[in-house]
This record gives sequence, C-alpha cells and structure tokens, in this order.
Amino acid sequence: MKPGIPSREQVMRGERRASLRFGLILAVMTAVVIISAFAACLFGRMEIPPAEVGRTLLAGFGWDGGQPVDETRRLVVFDIRFSRVLLSMIVGLSLAVAGAVFQGILRNPLADPFTIGVSTGAAFGASLAIFLGLGAQSVLGFGLLPAAALAGAMAALFFVIALGRIEGHLRRDTMILAGIVVATFLSALISLLKSLDEESVASIVFWVMGSFQGRGWTHTLFALPYAAAGLVLIGLHARELDILAMGDLQAVQVGVDLERVRLILLLGASLLTAAAVSVSGVIGFVGLIVPHLVRMTVGAEHHRLLALSGLLGAVTLLWSDVLARTLLPGGEELPVGVVTALMGGPFFCVLLKRHKRRIGL
Repeated sequence: MKPGIPSREQVMRGERRASLRFGLILAVMTAVVIISAFAACLFGRMEIPPAEVGRTLLAGFGWDGGQPVDETRRLVVFDIRFSRVLLSMIVGLSLAVAGAVFQGILRNPLADPFTIGVSTGAAFGASLAIFLGLGAQSVLGFGLLPAAALAGAMAALFFVIALGRIEGHLRRDTMILAGIVVATFLSALISLLKSLDEESVASIVFWVMGSFQGRGWTHTLFALPYAAAGLVLIGLHARELDILAMGDLQAVQVGVDLERVRLILLLGASLLTAAAVSVSGVIGFVGLIVPHLVRMTVGAEHHRLLALSGLLGAVTLLWSDVLARTLLPGGEELPVGVVTALMGGPFFCVLLKRHKRRIGL
C-alpha cells in the first residue's frame, strides 16, 4: 500500500464514524423539531399554561383523557397556533431541501430555490389572482390564491425548461440564464399589475414579502401533497444527485441518464418550492443558508444532507415565524420574509466573499 493512501479498514472505520455521527445528529434534530413544535404553541397574546397546551394538542388528535377541553383553548392552540406551526415547518423543510437540490443540480453554492424563477412565477400567479379579485374566493374549501400561485410557479418552470434547452439537451448554465430571464420578465408583469390597480398594491406587496398570518389547516392541507410528491421524487434520486456533483462526464460514464435525472430532480425541487411559496409568499435565504450549514457539519453526501437540511429548515423557519409574530410589543406581525432576510443577509455576504476568494476574484 502506498504511503498516504488509507487502507480499506481505515476507510470503513471512517465511514462507520460518519454514520454514527449522522445518526446522533439526526436523533438530536428530530427531538429538537418535536420540542420546538410544542414550545412554539406557547407563544401568543393569550397565555396558556404548558400543561394545558399539551392536553389541548392531545385532544386535537382525538385523545382527551376523558376530560373535556375548553373550546376556546382548542381553537387557539390547535386550530390557530398548531396549524401555523405545522405549516411553517413544512415550508421551511421544503425550501431547505429544494435549496440543497438546486445547489447540487446547478453545481453552484449560491443557488437557492428561487434561482430559476419558480418563486417569481408563484408571485405573479398570486398577484394576478389578487388583481382579478380572486384572492378571497375558494372552491371546495381551498382558496384560489394558493392555487393561482402554484399554477404560476409550474408555468415558470415550464418556460425555464423550454428556454434552457440547447440542441435538445438541458444544461445547467443555460438553466440559470433562462431562470434570470423568466424571473425578470415576470417581475415586470407584477409591477405592471400593481401600476394598473393601486388598490391591490398593498395586498400584493404583503403577499410577496412572505407571511403566515391568517394561514391555517386549509393552507397546510393544500401544500402537503405537493411537498410530499417533491420529497418522494428527490428521495428516490438522491444517489444520482451525488453522481451529478462529480460532473457530467463522470455521470455519463457510470450510466446516469443526465436528461431524465435532471428533469426529475428539477421537478421535485420545483414542486417543493411551489408548494412552499403558494401558501407563504416569497421567503428567502432559508434555502440558501441551511444546506450550507448542514454541509459544513456532515459533508456533501446527499442522503444525509437532504435529511438534516429538511429538519434544520423546519426549525429555522418555525422560530423565525415565532419571532415575526412576537417581536413587536403592540401585537403587530412582521412578514417572516423580512425576518429571514435580516438574519440571512449577513451570512450571504460572508458566503459570497468566501466563494469569490475560492475562485480567485
């Protein structure tokens, strides 16, 4: 064996240590998610003891211990607070996992769920619904605003794929350029809608800034199936995502169908982004920051990266939302997108500086 080259036994021991470390971190993060979901239900203008919050949550799931639960507390804790907690965790998980996937597909450390214009498409769909007066309407209990945002996001993805093809092949560099073009054009259309109807400006701006105010079980049930579908698509192709990170030539040599895998991963990540943005508005930096923090801890192997990114993203956005609704003393709410931007902006600057130093700029 040549000097400096690890033996098979050393490699196996290193892999076992990495697996043990990942299992420990995964268990800790799972516990943090569960504890955070309960603790976040304690915050609000109506003070409720922790024991009562726990009993009310159990009653909401069908177990009341034989004792009736006050209906007002059930409404506040389960229908208002817990539904919002669950929705913020779904959105945070979706954005973080989508960010990790986009960074892997595009091989760009500064990529996030909004790089290819999916979020701008959702914003345009929602803005158009508000402009047409459909924002408050619903069909079969589901609001038209999230549906319009989802449709706009998927339409934007379609145009990015169509524009990003060169000679029948989808390339990562052209995808980024196509995303910029689509996002810029849709942003101009949003500005046009705001200029044509001044009464809708406030509603459009508030939605675009991102918020969970007024969200509930309806929005959670709307986003859940799309987020689940995106997670399944990505989970089934996480190994191929590792291979794509090595480069196109190496991926082809080991038998990966680049076109098919890229499209599937792109669709899965876009479904996650669309599901998140359709119910929360545009919330930035979660999909950029969280995958980098996890990557610095457990490395770039995507099965581990995706799992921990999802958990950390859920916790990050959950507590960002708690901060957004409790920070102001008068009871007013800040858009959660503003909170994540204020926290993520400095980190992004540091990340960009490190990236420039790495490429020698």
